[in-house]
Amino acid sequence: MRIDALVAEIGSTTTVVNAFDDLNTDHPRFLGSGYYPTTVLEGDVNVGLMGAIEDLKKQLNTDSLLANESFASSSAAGGLKMSVHGLVYNMTVKAAKEAALGAGANIQMITAGVLDDYHIEEIKDLNLNIIMIAGGVDYGERKTAIENAKKIANLKLNIPIIYAGNIQNQNLIKTIFKDANQADYLFISDNVYPKIDDLQVDKTRKIIQEVFHQHIIQAPGMEKVKTLINQDIIPTPGAVMEASKLLQVEMGDLITVDIGGATTDIHSVTKGSEAIEKILIAPEPMAKRTVEGDLGVYINKENLINIISKEKLCDELNLDLDELNDVINEYQVIPNQRQYPLTERLTLEAFKQALDRHSGRLIKMFNASGKVMYAEGKDLSNIKHVIATGGALTRLKNNCQIIKTILNNKNELKLSPPKISKIWIDHHYIMASIGVLSMKHPEAALKILKQSLEMVECIQE
Repeated sequence: MRIDALVAEIGSTTTVVNAFDDLNTDHPRFLGSGYYPTTVLEGDVNVGLMGAIEDLKKQLNTDSLLANESFASSSAAGGLKMSVHGLVYNMTVKAAKEAALGAGANIQMITAGVLDDYHIEEIKDLNLNIIMIAGGVDYGERKTAIENAKKIANLKLNIPIIYAGNIQNQNLIKTIFKDANQADYLFISDNVYPKIDDLQVDKTRKIIQEVFHQHIIQAPGMEKVKTLINQDIIPTPGAVMEASKLLQVEMGDLITVDIGGATTDIHSVTKGSEAIEKILIAPEPMAKRTVEGDLGVYINKENLINIISKEKLCDELNLDLDELNDVINEYQVIPNQRQYPLTERLTLEAFKQALDRHSGRLIKMFNASGKVMYAEGKDLSNIKHVIATGGALTRLKNNCQIIKTILNNKNELKLSPPKISKIWIDHHYIMASIGVLSMKHPEAALKILKQSLEMVECIQE
């Protein structure tokens, strides 16, 4: 059987391979998915890839499966581990952070100002995939980025370093890395914060993904991946962002919610309202991602349980404390019937907390003219659609009700999505694969994703 494309999603624990066909026609199709435990830590990711392909063959009832193109996204072995180093936290550091998160990075370290000896030791210990250096608006402050570049270049880490600061420094930064015999690892981008209140993160995000694609095959256990993947490899969260941006052009402003066992990611694609933009204290990117590393329904379930409290859980789930503790102690990645109500409650809390952290807010302040209203953070008040992806929200029976509950519990001072936002479920759980596929087949990718969403649109009451 020959098809147009296979897209692998290499996760920390599971590898999924999705099959697509008829990409160059008016009726592109999603054919099915195959699953297998990820084997990157065993030293050869291809074992997991081949296992997932074999499972896919069974689903498609075929002995042979050949694809014209093969793509992949990866979050295995910690995903794309980055550090970000800028000048002022709320300015250049924030801009660099937004660029990294939007590209799908797992940020391990953030610093503002000149790196000290403790920072350098931490960088050496983190086993990073990429480092980003920023700092200074164009034709502004230069010293911080130059000093940080010298210190990082002299570490000779042999990993990609992206410079996205004051453009006046670009030639000197090149010289610094050349003198340290690290020129092959340096990538120059436009300044992510070229002038006050101006975030320019799109080009840097693309460079991060290109660098990831070029260097991911050098990571332990990933060096053989190119024997099966002949097209792009990008970070899985970055792929979800690409799919979200594709949908926003077609449907209007949206957020995508991805609740997993370890983290909860929210991607928003919106400029917000003109009224809020006028009173916004600091700029926000149109496409923004936040990742909450403490909010997960399996690995980080204890954090969510502590936020809710066991007393409240007993009351809501109609259990006594001993029964609740039994459920928690026996809790599984895929919950059984007894654990299912707890999973739904943890999913609701994860969405509630993550959305609260992602959303901006209104602030009442006083000046010489009296009380004035300002805004800070991401304005979600113009959101039209909420897209649910990830294991929890695509598989739980009450997924729509969970989302409705959070939307209906609106704080007037929070810049959260309106209650009337439409809710869509990524029924086939293919947003990450669609994001990768869209980089070469945008029209077909959009049609296939809309098919997955249209199957289970949730009607708001």
